[in-house]
Amino acid sequence: MSQKALGRLINTTPAADGVWIALKGAAAGVTFSCYLAGAVGDTYTLQEAKDNAGTGAQNLVCITEYHTNTGNGSDAWTRRTQAAAATVVTAASATQNAAVVEVEGTSLSDGYKYVKLTSTGAGTVTALTRDLIAQRAPANLPATGA
Repeated sequence: MSQKALGRLINTTPAADGVWIALKGAAAGVTFSCYLAGAVGDTYTLQEAKDNAGTGAQNLVCITEYHTNTGNGSDAWTRRTQAAAATVVTAASATQNAAVVEVEGTSLSDGYKYVKLTSTGAGTVTALTRDLIAQRAPANLPATGA
């Protein structure tokens, strides 16, 4: 029987808005999936920290591209580019209800191990740590914020 993705390829934190996620030493990167219905737009801010208490928290200026769509599976993703920034701003448009922001572990500053993406509105954020360094059965995965 093959191992499923959880524990082999990914770990997830479904309620990750403003939550520190361990990256360095845990995974090659994290994919943040964001959603805010109603075509109202939102701003998401990426930060890094040295530990899960937020020590040394600072904006992580590394987002040069992200993807958006309606979030209901009815349309393809649209690639959006920007000058390197710590924020993603989705427009007040149904085609930007959903956004995906990917962060590579190599983007973190020396000594920093944690990242978080925070919505300034009512958007939801899910974190998928990917390309896990240590593969485990789901019951043996460490907490993503530990």
